[in-house]
Amino acid sequence: MADKNLTDNIREKMPLCATLGIEVEKLTPQEAIFKLQWAPGLCTSNGMIHGGTVMALADSAGGATAMVNLPKGAVGTSTIESKTNFLGAIRDGELKATSRPLHVGSTTIVIETELHNNGKLVAKVTQTQAVLRPRN
Repeated sequence: MADKNLTDNIREKMPLCATLGIEVEKLTPQEAIFKLQWAPGLCTSNGMIHGGTVMALADSAGGATAMVNLPKGAVGTSTIESKTNFLGAIRDGELKATSRPLHVGSTTIVIETELHNNGKLVAKVTQTQAVLRPRN
């Protein structure tokens, strides 16, 4: 179930999440769970959710996971690399992204995100987030 406070906070920090209807179920340093519901406005041909929407959900969950893992002195994070393997189409129901850190370093954080549609693995994303520090 979505956590309204977490969802509101993420939507404030990442307005695209509000635009896409992304909700947050969980956000801890070990795991983030973001989700969205199938909707016609998120689709490409044949009623399938657009790949960019899938990637946006994964990037949002991964970015939030990186944010809650930032080392001391860091002020933010930014995706510098992302690789997506699409394994199936999403034509209805819920798309759920589960992100977990693979590496938390002082300059980069690597996140792996699995995306499931109605319980079936439909995509896997690995992304690298740059750790942003204040400019002198």
